[in-house]
Amino acid sequence: SRPWNLFSINVKDAAGNKILYYQGNWRDIFQNWEALAMSYPGFITNMIAKFLNASSADGYNPYRVTRDGIDWEVPEHDNPFSNIGYWGDHQIIYLLKLFEISEKFYPGRLQTWLSRKIFAFANIPYRIKSYEEIVANPHDSIVFDADAHHKIEEIVAGIGSDGKLILDQSGNVFKVNLTEKILASLLSKLSNLIPEAGIWMNTLRPEWNDANNALVGYGVSMVTLYYMRRFLNFAIDLISDSSETGLDLTEEIADQLDSINNIFISNRYLLDKGFNDIQRKELTDKLGKAGSNFRATIYKGLSNRRKVVSRNYIIDFLKITRDYIDQSVSVNRRTDKLYNAYNLITITGTEFRIRYLYEMLEGQVAVLSSGKLSPAEAVEVLDSLRSSKLYREDQQSYILYPDKKLPEFLEKNIVPADDVKSAPLLARLIESGDTAIIARDGRGLFHFNGSFRNVSYLKKALKNLKESGVVEAPDEEIRQVEAVYERIFDHQSFTGRSGTFYKYEGLGSIYWHMVSKLLLAIGENIEMARNKGTSPETVQRLSEHYLSVQRGIGVHKSPDKYGAFPIDPYSHTPRMAGVQQPGMTGQVKEDIISRFFELGLIINKGRITFSPAVLKRSEFTDPQSKGQAGHRVPHLCFTFCRIPVTYLLDNNKGVDLIFKKGEPVHFPSYTIDNVISKDIFSRYENISEIQVHLNEKMLFQS
Repeated sequence: SRPWNLFSINVKDAAGNKILYYQGNWRDIFQNWEALAMSYPGFITNMIAKFLNASSADGYNPYRVTRDGIDWEVPEHDNPFSNIGYWGDHQIIYLLKLFEISEKFYPGRLQTWLSRKIFAFANIPYRIKSYEEIVANPHDSIVFDADAHHKIEEIVAGIGSDGKLILDQSGNVFKVNLTEKILASLLSKLSNLIPEAGIWMNTLRPEWNDANNALVGYGVSMVTLYYMRRFLNFAIDLISDSSETGLDLTEEIADQLDSINNIFISNRYLLDKGFNDIQRKELTDKLGKAGSNFRATIYKGLSNRRKVVSRNYIIDFLKITRDYIDQSVSVNRRTDKLYNAYNLITITGTEFRIRYLYEMLEGQVAVLSSGKLSPAEAVEVLDSLRSSKLYREDQQSYILYPDKKLPEFLEKNIVPADDVKSAPLLARLIESGDTAIIARDGRGLFHFNGSFRNVSYLKKALKNLKESGVVEAPDEEIRQVEAVYERIFDHQSFTGRSGTFYKYEGLGSIYWHMVSKLLLAIGENIEMARNKGTSPETVQRLSEHYLSVQRGIGVHKSPDKYGAFPIDPYSHTPRMAGVQQPGMTGQVKEDIISRFFELGLIINKGRITFSPAVLKRSEFTDPQSKGQAGHRVPHLCFTFCRIPVTYLLDNNKGVDLIFKKGEPVHFPSYTIDNVISKDIFSRYENISEIQVHLNEKMLFQS
């Protein structure tokens, strides 16, 4: 369904022999491995290592991951879409999800990596410009280093795919520990923090929605900030539980840590009263220059010098970072009780001004996933979402952003007569009959030259006009014309196809992957609420929202309502049709994980617990008669790590493990011990069935 994503999944070689080979888009591989790890948890270590070794020292990632190593796009003069190979989106949340799975299944394993130098940095030949250059033009922030690319190709020809990694002065892979990997991702994002606005997307794409790609430049992501909040909580716990008192860091990363930390400490007083536009730019400038200096240093090559940094120092840094994020999250709570997803900035000589965009479903999913909201606050967001413009009654589901009617062609590019009068240069051009800048149509309406794609084209035309002497063009009058143009087109507010399409993540369209992400986020909040001992009323409210969202998803609908076979995954449902664009989208991954939650399969501290929260009685199969073969009570069956699991609604309690050889083992509670749980994670073949005994009170009571 996406012909520009050309990948080869080869299963046999030229002789017909079976081989293991893959290629894939960075984010597609790692988001799908999250669900895969639930059934093959033994691979989680390798998944995390593959992820970490493909990320760069300046906090970014390549376009593709293949069996042969990482891969990046190389600019082609005749292909304007080729230069898309250096991104930083998805790093925080996708890596975090893999971390969380590892900690649940194999607690303590990640701590052993905090000081072990077993990871590498990808050497991707793209270079981010200096902070000053980015501020001057946020749309042009990355350059391709062709010389570095050719040098890497030569190294790869000699030593293989390791040549795409950063090497030390001896030509060996430069190795770092997990702490450095965590800090590299965080420090990259923090050097682009704009207080009360989010993470500046001068190189970063939107976290999930490609239809918002045009936000890159003047867009700022609160979505990334929400996910960073969750990442910080995990990192604080991970390092706090470590036995290490000091952690060994590459000198350049240690120095960057000091720079960002000192900036945060010296400006801490602003967190209580908030930032004005001048203070916001001052802090952003400091962070941006710190990031710029760090990049300039590492692009010359990482040194072998190292510093031991106190564990408590790192924890304190993570905590003050969380304070800054929490302040921004609070400011981005809207009056309708929803939260901003993406914002825009206007840059002046001394100010960074924030322009808040309309509500988006992605923002609500991210803030619900952030760990910042209490269960009661999560209910408040969900209540507001249900009564917002994002709800589509006909599909019992949610669109990505409020629908709107777009202007028709003849309604576009109209310069109000008052603007022409107020800009003397425009008036003189109309009078002179020169149409290089502006023209009047047969209806008497004024239009800018339709070939201008943005204000840079206008500026070039105005410069030519001034140099040719067609009319007198003082600088002040030129700036007036540019201001009129920007006011009419407002290109800085252009989000991409999200504001111009009616399909493909467009207006009025339900995008089912994001709905499933919402479902999963609600499930996480239910689990958190139960663990915290939250009131049954709040848990009930969250559960009702979960089931409401669940009912809107295709598999629970009739074919006429869905527009296709309900068990087939589709990308989206626009306003004017049924589901569109079939394919195994990311929704499938989210729904697999949500299904395990619905079944009450909880993994924590290396142990399996069965604790259904939203499982309904109607999902159980009733026997036709007592003489029916198999189970004689209402039951439900699924598999986990290849082992059949049967829920028996027999009003008994506990778990029975049935072995192919040997006597059954009974657990009086609903938790299986660490030893057998680990066997199950390893897909142990000697267990033939797990029987879980439930009673009616454990199921969801509507």
